[in-house]
This record gives sequence, C-alpha cells and structure tokens, in this order.
Amino acid sequence: MGLEEGNGSPEKKEAKEEQGEDSVGLSRKLSETSICAPEEDEDEEGRKIELGPQCTLKEQLEKDKDDESLRRWKEQLLGSVDIAAVGETLEPEVKILSLAIRTPDREDIILQVPENGNPKGPWFTLKEGSRYNLIFTFKVSNNIVAGLKYANTVWKTGVKVDSSKEMLGTFSPQEEPYTHEMPEDTTPSGMFARGSYSARSKFVDDDDKCYLEINYTFDIRKDWQSS
Repeated sequence: MGLEEGNGSPEKKEAKEEQGEDSVGLSRKLSETSICAPEEDEDEEGRKIELGPQCTLKEQLEKDKDDESLRRWKEQLLGSVDIAAVGETLEPEVKILSLAIRTPDREDIILQVPENGNPKGPWFTLKEGSRYNLIFTFKVSNNIVAGLKYANTVWKTGVKVDSSKEMLGTFSPQEEPYTHEMPEDTTPSGMFARGSYSARSKFVDDDDKCYLEINYTFDIRKDWQSS
C-alpha cells in the first residue's frame, strides 16, 4: 500500500481520494436508508417470492384432506391445538416473552423489552472477544405463523457494521411458549471494536408482518460490568 501510494501520480492519488470519499458517502447513505427499508423475501435469482393467501386453521385442515401424508403432517404440526377455539381466526399472533444473552461461566443477561420497543440508554454491555448465544422465548396464538425470522442490523458511528437474519421456523398456536437458541457468536475485540453501537432487531414472518421491532444501543467493553 505504501509503495503504491508513493509511486502514484498526483492525478491518480486525487482520483483515489475522490473515489474513497464517494465510497464512504455511499456506505453512510446505505446504512441510513436501511433503517426504515422494508425487508423482502427473494429467491436465489433475486425475484420476489409470491406467497399464497392466508387460511384459517379450519380451512388448513380441510385442504388436501384426502392426502394422507399431508393430513398426518398437519396433525403433527398442530399437536393439541384446540381448533374450536382458534379455527376461525385468520391472523396469527406472536408475542415475544423474553430475550436473554447466554455466555459461558456467567448468569444469563435477561433483557426487558419496553412497551414502545426502545430501551433507554445502553441495553446491555458485552465483553470484547466473548462467546455468547441469544435466546428467545415466545408464544404463538390464533393461527400458524409461517417462516418466523429474526433480523438484526448493527451500526457504529452511523456506519452499518453487521446485518444478519436467522430463520426460526414455522409454529402452530399452543399454550406452552416456544424457546429458540441462536447459534453461538463471538463479539469483536480490539481497540477499534470497543465502544457504543446502535442496533435494530425485528421478528417478522413470511407475510412480512412484524411482531416486534426493538431499536436500542449497547456497549462492547474491555471487561464485563461488575455485578
């Protein structure tokens, strides 16, 4: 890098500087617009996936009732659901009951979600270079929720530094809550990784219905906070 910069002409250096400025500007514009941009499901070729019309549970059971394998799959998915209670309800409902961060040799960090979805101040603090898992507990009612996903975007000083999406699955309504544990991840480390971050987490389904959106900040520090 140093040799290329030293041997380059002033015109080339000026062009590189202008290109660098444009790249930074574009990066910032993308990160800012992504805050409110709708997320769409696409196939591998980038085309929008067309989803079929929603059906009530009663209609789901009536469809393909002559197909033995489908009937058994639906019965297994629905389990002990009381069709009489929810069979005529079209829209599923998902309520996120709790969020937690699990790290080795420490108690789980239980996160309280405010009603407005915007925690005040840093929501939590993580130690740099530490391993952790996110754990979600949620309840499904009214109807089957298809393709429930967790999407998370993180910014540092206004620049998007991470974006991820995890498919949680398809769930039938039931009295008992579901628990999903995310794959293990590791926080970044080093002087430039420490500091404050802003993030947005969303729980959406295949119909792009959002059940919870949380906008928050968190810190990565050199060590854990004292209890």
